[in-house]
Amino acid sequence: MTKTISAGISDVQSRFISIDALRGFAIMLMMVYHVSFDLNYYGWLHQDFNHATFWLSARAFIVSLFLVLTGISLVLNAQRTGSISYWRRQAKLLAACIAVSLGSYLIFPQSFIFFGILHFILLASFLGRLCVRFYYANLLAALLCLGISYSSPVFNAPLLQWLGFMTYKPYTEDYVPLFPWFGVVLLGIFLGRLIIAHPGWLSRDYKVQPLALAGRYSLAIYLLHQPVLLGVLSLVTFF
Repeated sequence: MTKTISAGISDVQSRFISIDALRGFAIMLMMVYHVSFDLNYYGWLHQDFNHATFWLSARAFIVSLFLVLTGISLVLNAQRTGSISYWRRQAKLLAACIAVSLGSYLIFPQSFIFFGILHFILLASFLGRLCVRFYYANLLAALLCLGISYSSPVFNAPLLQWLGFMTYKPYTEDYVPLFPWFGVVLLGIFLGRLIIAHPGWLSRDYKVQPLALAGRYSLAIYLLHQPVLLGVLSLVTFF
């Protein structure tokens, strides 16, 4: 297995564009979701984003796609010599998390983002880095995490809400708790190991350059698109 993985590393490196393109697709879906959410916020749409099956399913799909790709990327990153790129990415994520929390507090002080998807990815990347050496154990752990249905009032305490064992959903603009979502990252790690072991599974089609470009700059797009959208809609509403 080790020889197979080593032999496939160079092939995987040449196909990073496929992973970037999938991430670009996810960021485009997220932007469509946020445009709809913002239009609803300003009263131009009338949708129940907190209870409607369609919107809940759409959000779950988009978040799942991002987190599966996070797990795959952790495996691909671990195959590189050194870990500078990993820690550089973690530093960017930390700065982004601080910016999101502060920015959301200024706009939505009663429901600011204290543990959203970026906060989750930052923590999950630390934990997931420790799991990339395992193979089928990650698949089993993923199923266990995704099957968790435990909750207790003890975890309603503000300092424990990030774990995900609350008895109610906290009042916040974005909430992606560690459990059960870490199971999706573990599933991505398992898939990443499969991709390296079977290099032919990913397409080498380079006709997805625009999506791949968006995928490479997904963090910047994530941080900038909502302020831009809200700013434009505010101006349109004002005039």
